[in-house]
Amino acid sequence: MRERVLRKVAWRLSPFLGLLYFINYLDRTNIGFAAPHGMNETLGLDKAAFGLASGIFFIGYLLLEVPSNLVLHKVGARRWIARIMVSWGIVASAMAFVPNAGTLYGLRFLLGIAEAGFFPGIILYLTFWFPKRERAKAVALFMVAIPLSSVFGAPLSAWLIEVGHGMMFGLDGWRFMFLMQGLPAILLGICCWFYLTDRPKDAAWLTLQERNWLQNEMDTEHAETGKRYHYPLRKALTQPRVLALAFVYFGIVYGLYAVGFFLPTIIAGFQQTYNTNYSVIEQGFIVAVPYVFGAIAMYFWARHGDRTRERVWHVALPAIIGGIAIPVALYLQSPFTTMIAVTICAMGICSALPTFWPLPTTFLTGAAAAGGIALINSLGNLAGFVGPYVTGWLTDLTGSPKAGLWVVGAFMVAAGLTALSLKAAPVPDSGPAAETDSMRT
Repeated sequence: MRERVLRKVAWRLSPFLGLLYFINYLDRTNIGFAAPHGMNETLGLDKAAFGLASGIFFIGYLLLEVPSNLVLHKVGARRWIARIMVSWGIVASAMAFVPNAGTLYGLRFLLGIAEAGFFPGIILYLTFWFPKRERAKAVALFMVAIPLSSVFGAPLSAWLIEVGHGMMFGLDGWRFMFLMQGLPAILLGICCWFYLTDRPKDAAWLTLQERNWLQNEMDTEHAETGKRYHYPLRKALTQPRVLALAFVYFGIVYGLYAVGFFLPTIIAGFQQTYNTNYSVIEQGFIVAVPYVFGAIAMYFWARHGDRTRERVWHVALPAIIGGIAIPVALYLQSPFTTMIAVTICAMGICSALPTFWPLPTTFLTGAAAAGGIALINSLGNLAGFVGPYVTGWLTDLTGSPKAGLWVVGAFMVAAGLTALSLKAAPVPDSGPAAETDSMRT
């Protein structure tokens, strides 16, 4: 029964949720591809200004992340995720018409507000459907959209830029790309309203026996976790373990976005450094290469984590390896060896992400889980602002990306070491019923 039901749930939810996240990640990162292909020149952005435009998204995201996830917990995923997607699709499409840098900053900020709650909402939603021991794989099947959005999104973005110039309303290619990649979010948001089911007990696509078994399984698990670690929302948001996990996520996300936003610019710079002559579409395919390997590593590493039921080392090891690889890339003498090091870094980042998220759900449930997951995600995603801005500022200051990418490596290694510190730290008592749990670390 267990295997059959969870397989049916995975096939029903994972492809659709992965598609939503594919569009989500594409809409927040496609600015990295627009930058070297006309946007920076048209709007007069230097590297620091581009970093600010990339990162200001996360300020809006931070402000509404926790409230948005608490609303989702109250009104249900179907309604709230549909609202999030439609609103972000409208803002993302509007970026096609920005007249100046100030408007770009404003729309990126609004995009963060619109998207707030989407990712932690999906993580919370998965805890309603997948037991703990299958959760890392479920998260990986959802988060594989990150590398896939680069595998397919980078060539797609390049193609839209190249063929879209003047095709509609006289838009430049990069503006056409923003418009075409924003519209699917609106359509998929409408689909969410009809496709998603809030809880197993409401799933008409399961048999009555399957619904009852899964709902009972999840209710029992949540009750046991709540009994052992009953954190009121306010205490959950100030729990040292939650804040430590937020720093771990900060370091991983710092690498994710700093590398993601600036990789197209680095590859475009190969022409000057190594005398290459890649077309826009060829650059798109080169950007995709690290993420092909990242997607493969993500799935199999998460699967290994579920099989061994170990979490901490499955976060720490890839973060540390990725953090070492990115500064090494700076000192290699050819595009090929540089891309090997960048690929190792991407594999580290992609492997750490899905194995991270089962950690907070081992001791947070209900409203505490909604708030705690959102807090970890919002504080961690501050790195999405800090990473691109600091990397761009240091590049302008020094005339080289080396200093900025050294900082990327340092944060990723620090994230891995902080994760290892959780191995020895027991979960603090939350009340008389609390007891220490090793989280299989």
